Amino acid sequence: MMSSEATPIQGSRPVTPPLTSARSPHSPLSAETLQPPACRHRDRSPSPMRGYLIPSPLPTRRNRTCSATARASEGPMFTGVCKCFSRSKGHGFITPSDGGKDIFVHISDIEGEYVPVEGDEVSYKICSIPPKHEKVQAVEVTITHLKPGTKHETWSGHVVSS
Repeated sequence: MMSSEATPIQGSRPVTPPLTSARSPHSPLSAETLQPPACRHRDRSPSPMRGYLIPSPLPTRRNRTCSATARASEGPMFTGVCKCFSRSKGHGFITPSDGGKDIFVHISDIEGEYVPVEGDEVSYKICSIPPKHEKVQAVEVTITHLKPGTKHETWSGHVVSS
């Protein structure tokens, strides 16, 4: 006579019932299951370049939107003199020929083969800086006249006397 209970077969492994997960509709949700997993905080050594990093809101050539690039390209060309530029920091300032506040310039916006130095005459266009678009920065910066009697470095590292 056959029994309604299943009898295990010799040599077979026991069958375990399927597990119900916490997100299964069959199990009740609790406050513990809805908590995100605790993230482990990993101590990182400070980067030696941390002091040279530019704040993220600054629109460099890499992260500037297409519309901001188009507006800057369509704008007028200005002239000025390089007030200072630090290749290691990646930025500097231009004093406009018509006066006014110094204008910020990022390393990614400099055209040509030479690193600008103090006293170089430059031409540039301007682009507004987020978030309020009250300040501007120089873009498409080209050295028009190298300052005489100074040494200029190319981007590849060669030093040339002018």
